[in-house]
Amino acid sequence: MLHLVIPNPSSLPVGIRALPTMDECVGPSLKTVGMIQLEVSSGLRSCYSEYFPLRRLQCTLVARTINVKKMKFFSSADTHSTWRIGAGAFRFILPSANLNPPSVLGAMNLVSTKVPGSGLCRATTPDLRTYYKTPALWSDPPSPGFYSSTMSDTDIKHELKSDGGEKAIDEVQVLAAVADFDDPNMDKDAAIAGILEDDSPYPEVRSAVANTDDPDIPVSTIRSWTLGLIWAIVVPGLNQFFFFRYPSVTVTGIVAQLLSFPLGTAWAKFMPNVKIFGVPLNPGPFSIKEHVLVTIMATVGYQSAYATDIVAVQRVYYNQIYNFGYQWMVVMSTQLIGFSIGGIARRFLVQPPSMIWPLNLVTCALFNTLHSQSYAGVGTRGGISRERFFLYAFIGSAVWYLFPGYIFTALSYFSWVCWIAPDNVPLNQMFGYVHGLGMSLITFDWAQIAYVVSPLATPWWAEANVTAGFVIFFWILTPILYYTNAWDSKFMPISSRGSFDNTGHAYNVTRILNPDATFNQEEYSAYSPLFLSTTFAVSYGLSFASITATLTHAFLYFRKQIWTQARRAMHEQPDIHARLMARYRQVPEWWYMIIFLSMFAFGVISIEVWETKFPVQWFILALVIAFVYVIPIGMIQAITNQQVGLNVITELIIGYALPGRPVAMMMFKTWGYITMAQALQFTSDFKLGHYMKIPPRTMFTAQVIAAVIAGTAQLGVQAWMFTNIPNMCDPAQKDGFICPSTEVFGTASIIWGVIGPARQFSHGQVYYALTFFFLIGFICPVISYVLTRKFPNSWFRYINFPVIFSGTGLIPPQAPLTTNGTIGANNIQTWWGNSVYANTADAKGTPMLKAAKGDFFGPRTWA
Repeated sequence: MLHLVIPNPSSLPVGIRALPTMDECVGPSLKTVGMIQLEVSSGLRSCYSEYFPLRRLQCTLVARTINVKKMKFFSSADTHSTWRIGAGAFRFILPSANLNPPSVLGAMNLVSTKVPGSGLCRATTPDLRTYYKTPALWSDPPSPGFYSSTMSDTDIKHELKSDGGEKAIDEVQVLAAVADFDDPNMDKDAAIAGILEDDSPYPEVRSAVANTDDPDIPVSTIRSWTLGLIWAIVVPGLNQFFFFRYPSVTVTGIVAQLLSFPLGTAWAKFMPNVKIFGVPLNPGPFSIKEHVLVTIMATVGYQSAYATDIVAVQRVYYNQIYNFGYQWMVVMSTQLIGFSIGGIARRFLVQPPSMIWPLNLVTCALFNTLHSQSYAGVGTRGGISRERFFLYAFIGSAVWYLFPGYIFTALSYFSWVCWIAPDNVPLNQMFGYVHGLGMSLITFDWAQIAYVVSPLATPWWAEANVTAGFVIFFWILTPILYYTNAWDSKFMPISSRGSFDNTGHAYNVTRILNPDATFNQEEYSAYSPLFLSTTFAVSYGLSFASITATLTHAFLYFRKQIWTQARRAMHEQPDIHARLMARYRQVPEWWYMIIFLSMFAFGVISIEVWETKFPVQWFILALVIAFVYVIPIGMIQAITNQQVGLNVITELIIGYALPGRPVAMMMFKTWGYITMAQALQFTSDFKLGHYMKIPPRTMFTAQVIAAVIAGTAQLGVQAWMFTNIPNMCDPAQKDGFICPSTEVFGTASIIWGVIGPARQFSHGQVYYALTFFFLIGFICPVISYVLTRKFPNSWFRYINFPVIFSGTGLIPPQAPLTTNGTIGANNIQTWWGNSVYANTADAKGTPMLKAAKGDFFGPRTWA
């Protein structure tokens, strides 16, 4: 239904005529005095349903305004979508997107406004007649207040454009129709172009995602399920095998995406067209929707399940070898319980058009490239196809990577300043890439550039926030702390991922453990407190700040969006993709509830039946933390392509709550952090299916089954490896299966679970000052919010403190690979281009100071 709120009916523009009205106050006060309100409903459901029995009417709203000063969008309990337009002449059009002429334009009533605060007053009798340029085009309404037209949608749009309406709409603040917050991704002019074409208001979405859908395209076929399940076994299994090796190899999702295309095409060409139980074995050409489903099944669990590290650490560090039932329930619970939370979050993170998920747009573009049948020219001018262009780029990038990856590795760690003075420690600390701050700026290795996330898939303003955070905290604050010797940092490298004792050597955690892997206080007091490099300490502080900044930012910026989406159905979304997806049956809530309850039961059984020293109430708290943060973090990730991690805060909480319980620490961290991460993986995949128009129930089923198969395959591979590979996880293992990730995970379990954060961050301890970052993270979004409200059109609107704090979360960086295998070990790997960067103070991690022999730095006593 469409309503017009007009403060002064006598001032209606030409073409709109109002009759006397009777006022009836209904609903809450919308404070519309002095404004014109245009309310658009998505269908004819009530008094007009007997004329057109429709459940959904898809419409395009095009408004022309003159001298508009303000336009604001909001929703209330009895409205679906509301536009406020300043005083002036206007024209409105509601062409139907799914009906043949005569097009249904909607039902209209005049709404007048009483004194502010008295409520929304609606006319009780039909009182508004609307005329287009040619009144003859209109027929008499079938009932009072209802109008139909013989004009087609094309005619209406053409008439509007020829009359200058498209230009006039520039003054409409279309941002209000898309998000209930000031979205930095929104460009007004580009959004207008999208709305005029009934497409996404975001140009990056329009360029990668089609605004049409054919529901008859095959999706859930024998072909897609066969290929998907094969990938769900092969890719996770291979990755789990190489996960324990150093150097490791990871088969990413793009491998499955690329290889699935020729496999599916070959299936369509050579497989006989027979039916199995009535289902065709070869339904025809390999469709893009089948391709999407196969890729999602391949990628949903392609990385090593986080919980498999719990199993490995229990075996290697704590001599706890439990049966396969325990391992399977822990892995399934940690992997799938996030899916149920993600199902709840989908209305906030998938359906709104402002949740663009930038990384998914890259995947969509590749799908469209592989399945495109059009050339790349303009008009009659020819050009290469998208497939050929992709092939050229693929071959070129593969050939180029041989240079920074093998032939001339100094191109990757291009610390050219350090080569000039390799023994100058301060210079190497500033300009080095291995243990330095990277001020050399240049690299020719895309793997270095995209180490955290591809900048091509990240909005420019989000990258600007990350860059600002990096410069402030690592190029300004870190040198100040280091060269003033805060935390005795001069005795360690300025940047290192390791931990140190009070002599500057790597911290030997085995010295402070009893034979049963419990904490030995006497040995700890006789050995050393734990020290961190300056960048590592700063990164902990930034992690603390990001946790509080995320909640503050979400409350200030997203609270209206969250409240609106909590009450909005999919077909009511102001987005073509949501309206197209509304035709498919949605996943019922009880499906998610079954997943949650069953996986919750698996979690309780695994921690209660087997000895874990992990109370159930802390398991519940871990899930609560994940549930609270999934929507704020998800909204930030969907907009900026940056994810705030919960790993540090979960370690901190359980370390204080249950000190001396390393297994409990690992479990709390996994259920608190990975549950959130899996929920966002689920919603990200669902957004991909949303863009590519995959039926939601098919998506859900494929994701859950693929996740179960992937986790089971990984556990099977891991069990086989520990049984059949000699000296597994031994530093001297001959084939390189030294388990580097297991070592890091196990060390973290000792540092946080055995030593505990109380000996590092409590009052009087070395890193107590870092806890003030919690307060900094809470305050900073308030400052940016106030500045944005005061200066709405300034650059302050682009400031995002959760991104500033978390965007540099992987600093200090991973140590470089110092080996490329044995091929060319005595020739090409020894030449200057592969060794110059390794012969510097940066690569060696040389500190500014060294403790005198027999002496140590730091406090004289500790406990």
